[in-house]
Amino acid sequence: MKTKTMIPFIDLPSTHKDFLNRYFGELRELFETCDFIGASSKRAAEFEEAFARYIGVKHALGVNSGTDALLLALDAVGVRAGDEVILPAFGFIATADVVVRLGARPVLVDVQPDTFNVDPAAIEAAITPRTKAIIPVHLFGQACDMDPILEIAARHHLPVIEDVAQACGATYKGKRLGALGTFGAFSFYPTKNIGAAGDAGMITTNDDELAERIRQFRDHGRTPSGAFVCIGYNSRLDTIQALYLQHKLEDLDDSILDRIENARLYNRIFEEYKAQAAAIDQPVDLELPQVAEDFTHTFNLYTIKMGDRDRLRAFLTEKRIGSAIYYPLPLHRMPALEFLGYAEGAFPVAEECARRCLSLPVWPGLTRQQVRTVAETVIEFFENNPMR
Repeated sequence: MKTKTMIPFIDLPSTHKDFLNRYFGELRELFETCDFIGASSKRAAEFEEAFARYIGVKHALGVNSGTDALLLALDAVGVRAGDEVILPAFGFIATADVVVRLGARPVLVDVQPDTFNVDPAAIEAAITPRTKAIIPVHLFGQACDMDPILEIAARHHLPVIEDVAQACGATYKGKRLGALGTFGAFSFYPTKNIGAAGDAGMITTNDDELAERIRQFRDHGRTPSGAFVCIGYNSRLDTIQALYLQHKLEDLDDSILDRIENARLYNRIFEEYKAQAAAIDQPVDLELPQVAEDFTHTFNLYTIKMGDRDRLRAFLTEKRIGSAIYYPLPLHRMPALEFLGYAEGAFPVAEECARRCLSLPVWPGLTRQQVRTVAETVIEFFENNPMR
């Protein structure tokens, strides 16, 4: 018989238990009105308006996934076959595969070792006459350093599409992510900061013309008059998800604060342990997540780095504690992207992150005692396996 995990990596039922009865009541009403499809749904439009206010943009346009949010945004800024799009070498494959779907080439650049986010200097060095867009990914919940990225983009007349899949609610110098670039692309996959009961996504922008283009793209290229003016997609946010997400949006800031408090407690415990170990000349190979000044970190993932990652993960599993590896391979080492031709060693920081990263439970609702238990178990592993 399979042993139940004592502390799961994520506990999805806890994220909706407080509003589930209200949601079920709204579903009964929805099935009476049959207002199901997002492009014409009143309730989906209400969620879009609420999300736009939250991010601080003029337009928020629901689509059926975070992947489609990236795809439609790239299409809207004119990425075509033969173009190049710059993006980080460390992250989820969706950021690259949408570029390939449009016939363009992902141009990978390395990331910063402390934040896991794209290195702005590497972006500048990768720009060519074929570059059509830049995608900074706000990885694990922390903002990229957007000022230099936006300055580089403006100088080269390039659109910036923020990948905010893991960082909804985070800010950069007081401004919400998704309001800084040409577009913001959000994922509402169930494990994200604001997660749907399935797949869903959102595109944000302050550009009226681009917003109208997205409205057409997501509905087969259709205009409000019913004319089909371009080849589009079938990518509409359905009302069942919009109703669910409206409840999640109302609780988003509180849930992010809970994640932050959990992360702070981890950091405090681990920093105290490292200081004690240093006092007796016992080094500890443990790097903690860093939060850059003037940025906020939502801690969609609390990710540490260490050399003996796989053994620690096995030890946590033995102790019935969940963990996860985001990501076991950098993008250029994934079989699906080998055709790009990057050799091993091309992006040393991304490769180091893939070797050393391990994410610990940090979900909202995780109790402080559970955080202490996870941290103490990690410390137990280090004490049992001292560095030589």
